[in-house]
Amino acid sequence: MEADRRLPSWAVARFYVTTPIYYVNDAPHIGHAYTTVTADALARWHRMCGDSVHFLTGTDEHGLKVARAAQANGLTPKEQADRTSERYKEVWKSLDVTNDDFIRTTEERHYKATAALMQAAYDNGWIELRPYEGLYCVACEAYYVEAELEDGNLCPIHHRPVEVLSEENYFFKLSEFTERLLSWYQDNPGAVSPESKRNEAIGLIRGGLRDISISRTSIRWGVPVPWDPEHVFYVWYDALINYATAIGYGSDPDTFGLWWPHVHHLIGKDILRFHCVYWPALLMAAGLEPPKRIAVHGYLLVGGEKMSKTSLNQIAPGDLVSDFGVDGYRYHFLRDQTFGPDGDFSYEAMVARYNSDLANNLGNLLARVSTVVERKCSGVGPKPDPASRLGAVAAEVYTQAADAWERIAPSEALEATWRLVREANAALEAAEPWKAEPGPQVDAVLGDCLEVLRLVALLASPALSRASQEIWRRIGLPGEVTEQRLPDAGAWGGYPGGVRVERGAPLFPRIAS
Repeated sequence: MEADRRLPSWAVARFYVTTPIYYVNDAPHIGHAYTTVTADALARWHRMCGDSVHFLTGTDEHGLKVARAAQANGLTPKEQADRTSERYKEVWKSLDVTNDDFIRTTEERHYKATAALMQAAYDNGWIELRPYEGLYCVACEAYYVEAELEDGNLCPIHHRPVEVLSEENYFFKLSEFTERLLSWYQDNPGAVSPESKRNEAIGLIRGGLRDISISRTSIRWGVPVPWDPEHVFYVWYDALINYATAIGYGSDPDTFGLWWPHVHHLIGKDILRFHCVYWPALLMAAGLEPPKRIAVHGYLLVGGEKMSKTSLNQIAPGDLVSDFGVDGYRYHFLRDQTFGPDGDFSYEAMVARYNSDLANNLGNLLARVSTVVERKCSGVGPKPDPASRLGAVAAEVYTQAADAWERIAPSEALEATWRLVREANAALEAAEPWKAEPGPQVDAVLGDCLEVLRLVALLASPALSRASQEIWRRIGLPGEVTEQRLPDAGAWGGYPGGVRVERGAPLFPRIAS
């Protein structure tokens, strides 16, 4: 999808959010989807806040790892890239991901942007040609020194033997950016979050930066170096530049100026070094500002282990969507996986969260309210009480949820939102309107609960991409929930009353545990 990058009249800020671009050597799994669904939820929230949003994801298609995967599959690298890139697009569509752009590093626009940015760094004197021999991990597409390896010869990330590569390469003078990077971190304390990952990045810088190889002559599957076409760029530098490509670097300076550096990168901790050290230094070398924010999350573990082909523990998102639906899938990973530390996935925990929060709490609230409205109010929803105790709760919930989304803490935002669900269920239990005669007291509790359902549909919509709209429709509200504008729509008292409420099938049928 191509976004309209002009600022709408109602826009109050620009919010550019990115996922990593994913390697095309293998199919997408729930670890990839965790980052992407989180980015999607943030994009949805910021759109409702009236921000002008650009959401980017895509695929990383160059490098030795991709070339070898293609060879193993009997394909050319381009065929491998085409096939796997489409699989990512299909999965993101199945999860209701609303990316504005999907970038592939084999696109002409990316070749142009990569050449332009690296040429700028070269022209500024930060790149030079040298011979090099080093210990290289194909899976990481990265060089290591011996002290960084496990058991003398194993990559610390993938636990596979490294290879000795020797060739004449172009080097980026990263070692000369130590003080600049430390000054940037000092001046921008929120640039990398959480704080533990910021400290890790600073530790890497203070531990001593080495100049790094940025080109190859041993392979041809990559972006050619513009001043020396015998070389292609080392895949990480090619990959990082995608974030600039997608907003017009090298081709549309006006659009690029609108969106950069208002970027929020979401990444996994295994690529912290590249994004939190290499990337800001390269941008400085090219005369550009570093990114506004890099938010780092831990691994999504399965059985205590990071997902990988060698561990045979990868789970495809579709395997879970078939059991839990799109909303159940999205809600679980946003609610149960705290953004920042490692998280451990289990099917049993997913069932428990689905049944507790979605079936028993939210689904039951909608079912009970719509049933009692039908029986006691002839199917027409009453207005909420402006002075209701739930109004004060709703104000607190909105403040907490909005703050959590701003901090990239979806689990906290959803926990706050579900406080409203629990409070409304408790109010129903206390009032027992199903036992009472129709009248003002019944109208008051039902009106309050309908208003809670309106607010929850709104506040949960970044996670519940389908159910929120269905709640909105069943309680008689017109239009799209995602078209509402915060904070105004989040204030207590927005349910109009006098509209027809529809009873329907269970929104979240229980799953047998």
